[in-house]
Amino acid sequence: MTKKWSMVLFFVLGIVFLNGCGLLFSNELIVNRYADALLTKNNELQFRFRINNEILEAHQLYKVKVTIHDDKLAAAVGKREIVYGEDQVRDGDYLEVKGKSEKYIFMDPLPLQKDLHIQELKNMIERDQAVSIEVFNDEEVFGRTYLTNFSSEL
Repeated sequence: MTKKWSMVLFFVLGIVFLNGCGLLFSNELIVNRYADALLTKNNELQFRFRINNEILEAHQLYKVKVTIHDDKLAAAVGKREIVYGEDQVRDGDYLEVKGKSEKYIFMDPLPLQKDLHIQELKNMIERDQAVSIEVFNDEEVFGRTYLTNFSSEL
């Protein structure tokens, strides 16, 4: 009986460990506490987040894509997807893994083409999983998470 319980415990701990590794990877790659959507005083929406470059050390180049899943928010922004890297271009839209262990990314603010109430924006982003961030290259996706923080200058 003891051997059976130890095997069950070993199996359960193995599953928890493997699931934990996947969660750690995606949560640590895109540092959620520093990822947010900011509504500026000029009625623009800016996506800001921090990438942990230490996790990407083996990969020299990557892209960051912001996807807007909410139809109303996509209509207000005028875009469904935004790939970051236009001002730090190297061989297209790729960003380099160099320098500090964590890289802050501030995307250019996007003017809202349709007015949305601040509370409505907050609910879309924080509760409704309206925006996701993906770090990838041509070969694989390194991490993906939903943006769940909202702040406003208004």
